[in-house]
Amino acid sequence: MKKIIALSLVAATAMAFGSTESDLAALKAEIDALKKEVAALKAGGGDAKVGKEITKLKKGLSEVKSMAANDNIKWSVDFRTAVDGLNYKMASGATKSNDSLMSTRLWLNMAYAPDTHNIFKGQLSYNKAFGADFGGNGTGAMPRGWGMDTFDWVTNESLTDNGLKVRQAYWLYMGDTAFGADMPWTLSVGRRPSANGFLVNLRDDDKFQSPLGHIINVEFDGASAGINLGKVTGIPGMHFKLCLGQGSTNANPMFASSTSYTDDENDIDDIRLAGFIFTPYDNGQYIVKTTAFKSWDLPGYDASQMGLLLDGDPATNPSVMSQAGDMYGAAISVLVNGFADFGYLSDVKVFGSVAMSRTAPKAGEYMLGMPTPMGTVGADAGEAKTGYSYWFGVNLPVFEKGTLGVEYNHGSKYWRPFDYGEDTMVGSKLAARGDALEAYYTHQITDALSAQLRYTYIDYDYTGSNNFFGADGVPLTMEQAVAFGMGDMVVDKAQDIRFYVRYKF
Repeated sequence: MKKIIALSLVAATAMAFGSTESDLAALKAEIDALKKEVAALKAGGGDAKVGKEITKLKKGLSEVKSMAANDNIKWSVDFRTAVDGLNYKMASGATKSNDSLMSTRLWLNMAYAPDTHNIFKGQLSYNKAFGADFGGNGTGAMPRGWGMDTFDWVTNESLTDNGLKVRQAYWLYMGDTAFGADMPWTLSVGRRPSANGFLVNLRDDDKFQSPLGHIINVEFDGASAGINLGKVTGIPGMHFKLCLGQGSTNANPMFASSTSYTDDENDIDDIRLAGFIFTPYDNGQYIVKTTAFKSWDLPGYDASQMGLLLDGDPATNPSVMSQAGDMYGAAISVLVNGFADFGYLSDVKVFGSVAMSRTAPKAGEYMLGMPTPMGTVGADAGEAKTGYSYWFGVNLPVFEKGTLGVEYNHGSKYWRPFDYGEDTMVGSKLAARGDALEAYYTHQITDALSAQLRYTYIDYDYTGSNNFFGADGVPLTMEQAVAFGMGDMVVDKAQDIRFYVRYKF
């Protein structure tokens, strides 16, 4: 008996180094058979040390389970190498470009589910340009990762250094019933999956994350609670989710004062957001999603400092912001996921989305405008402004393993989404106050390897599309920008041609 158990433990240890799941399954079956044999011996009184041997056997089985990752985090890898060709035409007619911006992006995905109700998910990210990073290179320009110590909304979407950063880290609880009814529900807290949202995921060749990408595409810390209403209403896929988030904190750092981590009354307030995502219908083929939110205490550059911001000298750019006001946003997005049950049309995807944003400045503050020598170009102090955007696209299966996508979007003069984290080197196309056209072809080479060629073109009608709040977001026409002496600083048209090879498994 000792010999049999010893051999089984040796086999378990050997298989842990270079074994497959089928090997481990076969070993488990063998150990189960041995357990039955030991039980039979014990019943017959054949071995006085059976109890100790059973304990050893259970320990060996536990080790095998651990080696099979039943008690460990499951990892997966998403590794992308890309080259972008960037071209800008300024309002003055001058051009700027980078013919070969090479970059590497690594996502290490992790998940652990100890039972059917609980799951932890996380994602570590590395994203940088090829070669050493000299930052501003002694010119006084902003460093590559500027702003991320204050606003970490684009920590993992910006090219920075070699360090691994946390892109996602949250736990999710999944309940079976709510209020005594057949309504599955979820609760989640942490660094939420709030980038690459619904519809944006199509061009990025990913599964969509929580938000509607038309209006929110940034990294965020917060919480969500959702409930599935489909079974009780009889409407396929009906779902409601409440979302809460915090975009910054004004807590004093350690040792900054005698009262560490208390509110800094001299600094800008915390940025907070609350909203919902409501799915009125989703049968897998026709998907409708809506969202609405409010964000509080958004900061912006003070209008009195704008002269320095626009003087062309990066060294004198002020970094002090003031509390600008609140903002509202809403969107409705529709996806038709196939027009037939089989054949070519079953894989065709068509979508459309409309969204609006509305600023609510505090008294005497500016959120989307500023006074200039030409008069008030943007908005008067304290004046609320509404912007809108619409977005359409189609995905077509091409060849045997390819997808061709074409998208178009337009934004109005005062359009202002939270799309700072969009994965486009020339800035968010969905934030454009103007027109954007995009085409891409994605080819699945193997189960793990894919390649994509993508072209993005943005034609701006107004400035401020990729700026922040306050006086910094003034919507000038290209002609006004030139007249104001900003022609060489303002982008009129932008292009990004990207090719990547991606390993994802």
